[in-house]
Amino acid sequence: MDRIDGHSFGRRGFLAGSAAGGLVLLAGCEGMGGFSMVEAIRRLLTISAQRAFSRLTAPGGFWDNEVARFDLPDMFSGSSGTIRSLLTSTVFKSQLQKQLNLMAEKGAERAAPVVLEAVRSISIIDAVRLVRGGPNEATTWLRGEMGPALVNAMVPGLSDALRISRDPIVGQAIRALAGVDMSGIAGGIATRADNSIWSQIGVEESAIRANPQSTNDPLLIGVFRVL
Repeated sequence: MDRIDGHSFGRRGFLAGSAAGGLVLLAGCEGMGGFSMVEAIRRLLTISAQRAFSRLTAPGGFWDNEVARFDLPDMFSGSSGTIRSLLTSTVFKSQLQKQLNLMAEKGAERAAPVVLEAVRSISIIDAVRLVRGGPNEATTWLRGEMGPALVNAMVPGLSDALRISRDPIVGQAIRALAGVDMSGIAGGIATRADNSIWSQIGVEESAIRANPQSTNDPLLIGVFRVL
């Protein structure tokens, strides 16, 4: 079972944590056919996030993933002077992109508990709409509700990672970015990683909607099988 920052991201751990809620309709929640729509969305988002972060925090989680791999932040590609000269080398540019993608794994470790806490605590008003929505409707809604929370959570860790990095390519790039502080560089990486994280969660949500049986969760199977 994968663990990130003390949180369990395994499917069995989630099911146990849900206290065998099964098909019980929660008081005050919108329901359909005896199922709790609010609880269904919480479980859908929780398992989607668990699966996404398990992938993204594994070695090569961003770089080896076509969904999550990201390009250089704008501060690199849109710069002039020394950094622009360095980036004319295809090898240098590719290696820098790879190192920043690898660094993003640490950012994802900090983002994971922020997402899971939001799923547990956020108010879900229109759960029926989210259940009946498109392939990644719930992910899109949650991202809108959380705003820049993941970027803010990732920046401190990425700043530290940049400071202690011994990779010569990263070191050269940082020195060449005249006038840009470490938190600014970290913010650029975090913004790219944020997009990747939400894309991956959306992919996982879509997969669960298409095959709810893969979760072994009776509530999700019951809700999404009847749609």
